[in-house]
Amino acid sequence: VQLQASGGGLVQAGGSLGLSCAASGDFVRINVMGWYRQAPGKQRELVASISSIGSTDYADSMKGRFTISRDNAKNTMYLQMNSLEPEDTAVYYCNADITTWIVSIPLRTTTQTYWGQGTLVTVSS
Repeated sequence: VQLQASGGGLVQAGGSLGLSCAASGDFVRINVMGWYRQAPGKQRELVASISSIGSTDYADSMKGRFTISRDNAKNTMYLQMNSLEPEDTAVYYCNADITTWIVSIPLRTTTQTYWGQGTLVTVSS
């Protein structure tokens, strides 16, 4: 199972950027998915999360500016970021709780958290 994040880049303050995170591999289902970010010298923090049925949660500083969504048919999650600020500069990571079959135990499953490789978002002032 792999998560592939894409869409980062350089944008001016006030601009917009969209990120994608695609899951691939052999799995039963994707449960909650989320975006995190880590700015230089800071701890990784939650940006937003979305459940398998579309319930969303946002960090306070992202509410009203960022929108998380997912397309279950494409196993892909998105993050639309508007009104970007220099403080939004960070490496953005996606993660997901994914249920897979246990190869050695027929009909049994396990759920693990997987992380994407991160995509850099730079907002210039």
